[in-house]
Amino acid sequence: MIKFQYNKTSLQQLEKQLKIRLRTLPIIKNKESALRMEVKRCKNDAVMLEARLEKEIQAYEAMFALWSEFDASLIKLGDVHLGVRKIAGVRVPMMENVEFEVRPFSMFNSPKWYTDGIYLLKELARTAIEREFTLAKLNLLEHARKKTTQKVNLFEKVQIPGYQDALRKIKRFMEDEENLSKSSQKIMKSHQEQRKEEEA
Repeated sequence: MIKFQYNKTSLQQLEKQLKIRLRTLPIIKNKESALRMEVKRCKNDAVMLEARLEKEIQAYEAMFALWSEFDASLIKLGDVHLGVRKIAGVRVPMMENVEFEVRPFSMFNSPKWYTDGIYLLKELARTAIEREFTLAKLNLLEHARKKTTQKVNLFEKVQIPGYQDALRKIKRFMEDEENLSKSSQKIMKSHQEQRKEEEA
């Protein structure tokens, strides 16, 4: 509910608030549509990563019998390098790179498939991490989009019509007051003229 008084100061303040909202609304709408597109793109990325992860897990499982021979201490996750990108004014984490520490091993004494196994594990880990980041990014973007949609609705459906209605009421009140004032002046004038005629 918009609070106001029936005077010129209140009228000017409400006009200023209305102008701000009318100027801001298209900007918020643009932000909302940019976020909507980004959410859609992010959902597609998540679906692609999910499919890629599934494929890599199947490749891993295809070599299941061999993994019992694999020396798991050969590879471990090193650093995950992060970045931050602004998307429609929202800061989202970005995975830039994943580093792995691979312990040297003898190519002659180890099974031939070890290099492929290490590559497969790297890809599996990289995809899984990227998928997690994409889901985190999706949650942030979804939250920001919902907030922006709420703000658009607040401006469009509540505040702007509320300010317009309040301005109409104030203007009508001020016009009525002016008309009453003019009418009472006419009545007084006619009474004075009548008195003068009676005195004459």
